[in-house]
Amino acid sequence: MNRRPGVLLGAALALAALLGSALPATAAPSGGSPRPVVTVAQGALRGQSRDGAQEFLGVPYAAPPVGEARLRTPTPPPRWHGTREASRQAPACLQFSPFGLSDPGAVSEDCLYLDVYRPRGARPGARLPVIFWMHGGAYSQGTGTQFGGRTMADLTGSVVVSINYRLGQLGYLALPELRRRGEGGSGSFGLMDQLAALRWTRENIGAFGGDPGGVTVSGQSAGSGSVCALLAAPSAAGLFHRAVLQSGPCTLLRTPDSAAAEAQARAFASRVGCSAPAEVAGCLRAVSGAALVEAARTLPTSGPASGDGLLPVEPARAIGSGAWNKVPVLIGSTRAEARFFVALTQPHLTAEQYAAQVLAGYGAAGPEVLARYPVADHGSPYLALSALLTDSTFACHTAWTAQLFASQVPTYVYEFDDPRSPTLAGAQVPGLDESNAHSAELAYLYDFTMGDRPLTPVQTALGNRMKRYWAAFARFGVPAVPGQTPWPAAGAGADAGTVFTLDPVATRTVTSFGADHQCAFWRTQPPARL
Repeated sequence: MNRRPGVLLGAALALAALLGSALPATAAPSGGSPRPVVTVAQGALRGQSRDGAQEFLGVPYAAPPVGEARLRTPTPPPRWHGTREASRQAPACLQFSPFGLSDPGAVSEDCLYLDVYRPRGARPGARLPVIFWMHGGAYSQGTGTQFGGRTMADLTGSVVVSINYRLGQLGYLALPELRRRGEGGSGSFGLMDQLAALRWTRENIGAFGGDPGGVTVSGQSAGSGSVCALLAAPSAAGLFHRAVLQSGPCTLLRTPDSAAAEAQARAFASRVGCSAPAEVAGCLRAVSGAALVEAARTLPTSGPASGDGLLPVEPARAIGSGAWNKVPVLIGSTRAEARFFVALTQPHLTAEQYAAQVLAGYGAAGPEVLARYPVADHGSPYLALSALLTDSTFACHTAWTAQLFASQVPTYVYEFDDPRSPTLAGAQVPGLDESNAHSAELAYLYDFTMGDRPLTPVQTALGNRMKRYWAAFARFGVPAVPGQTPWPAAGAGADAGTVFTLDPVATRTVTSFGADHQCAFWRTQPPARL
């Protein structure tokens, strides 16, 4: 295969991610109405009690981006009269790489909604920590409705907000003809949606008992890439106070510059029959959603672009320069991220194919790469290539991104390591071990709807520990939980420094992460063609 790892991983992401003790009792009062009502800026919302928490579902944070509002900056949602029912989740945004939805037909361009979960009996003024979640899915698929926050809210006394944002070319289309003065003249509408949801949260979360001055922005995979963008976006300053990056390090998920993004956008517009510059905006707003999805099938979705007024500098470069929205950071990856991608793209790889691919992809360094990742040491070509790609991409880039953060702000690094973890439903390949792969940790943190099997009691216990660490970080900026293993901050030294291993049997601190993943070697290697 004659593709760079980033291209391979991006293509697989488009299939994939669709892919102690609790906090003080005063933070989560007991009781509460079975049909709680809160009043936000737009009107009253009636939620519901479920599984020990209260949830407010399908809450609009922006006006529907449909018709003439398609491919425009989001605007505030309209007010309503009376009490709006908030007991049903909204449709997913239009999916450009459909995968994993329980109801594939439950998609719409009218999708700018969020779900709020809070502890039972929470009251305005409680100032509970807020965990603001952005789903992954290669910027082309997924929905916030797959990530319930009931257990997190009930267990930790926190408020969880899970959002939808526009995807594919409806969310990221860098055509100058679409740009306006708002948001600095950008085509990154998905990023604008995330900013709009954060502004809505700042304005309204106090009504749910959340602390508008204690918002933790968090995401996994493309959602983590979105966190990177928010860290570098000047207009995001002050909208959040901590950041969690799961399996999406900023040095790996690079943004295209404005010229490359515009070239991609022009190719898409031409494919859909909208090539005349003077008419392209109106043409794109008139085309059916189905036609847009069809046109995007063989074209990449790049996510937010840098080099415009919304995101002036590529996030990794902005962070490295010190010119970013500095907040404490929690960052990590899973032990065997790339198993998922290799299982989806090369499940039946032979030893001969593996060797030929590595030699062709790494040129003069190929023999050394094969010597470092021999099939005999890993048990199969699938596992050998998975280890190679995990180390050279997610693992070491997590270490290198953590280094950038750790020299400037308190930084906490983890590696999720459960050798019996579930994978995503519908993505299992018979005979292949996909444990610890990309997305493995999601079921441990959220009421996740895409796991291929329920967690065992031991795994549930690990998940509860993880929830408490995450919530403590959201509350204090430090993942310190009484009675649980201390999680020290990472140093600013070489490679990963101090890494916290999240293991169901022995949660522990390690300093060998860089050596375990051969990061010193990978830092010297140029990108391969695999």
